[in-house]
Amino acid sequence: MDFLELAKNRYSERFFDSRPVEQEKLDKILEAGRVVPTACNYQPQKFYLIRSEEGLAKLKTVTHFHYNVPLMILVCYDAREVWTNPGDRYYRNYNSGEQDASIAATTMMYEAEELGVHTIWIRGFDSKTVVDTFGLPEYMIPVMMLGLGYPNEKAKANAWHYKRRPIEEYVFEL
Repeated sequence: MDFLELAKNRYSERFFDSRPVEQEKLDKILEAGRVVPTACNYQPQKFYLIRSEEGLAKLKTVTHFHYNVPLMILVCYDAREVWTNPGDRYYRNYNSGEQDASIAATTMMYEAEELGVHTIWIRGFDSKTVVDTFGLPEYMIPVMMLGLGYPNEKAKANAWHYKRRPIEEYVFEL
């Protein structure tokens, strides 16, 4: 499928069935997140798979935006491995972690769509609660969760999905 068509058709799934994502597809999705461009190629992105019964039960304690997914990827960055720009006078203490992890998550999201696996991007959680609940080290910073799975019979794009501003509201010449 053409990438632009893929991007236009992909929507945030909220109705998942219980079928697991096949390991072969998951491996391709994770590989897509591994090979993304990162600042100075530091590659700080880390992926935690939440798919066991115990892990999914914990997930439900840290966010109510779980949509009963059979697989959640917690996308983090290692704060020890980020590129920083201490000379930026506008954005003090800038580091590339969130941007690098977001590029990885977006790429995995589109690879999943290409493979017929639906996704939802989730940021409705408290990072400290996630770190504590899952026993992550303090330098591991949660950025988002990517829910993956197959749609159930209720699946459809939300009406908001098709509302887009005109390109003139996004692009400006300097």
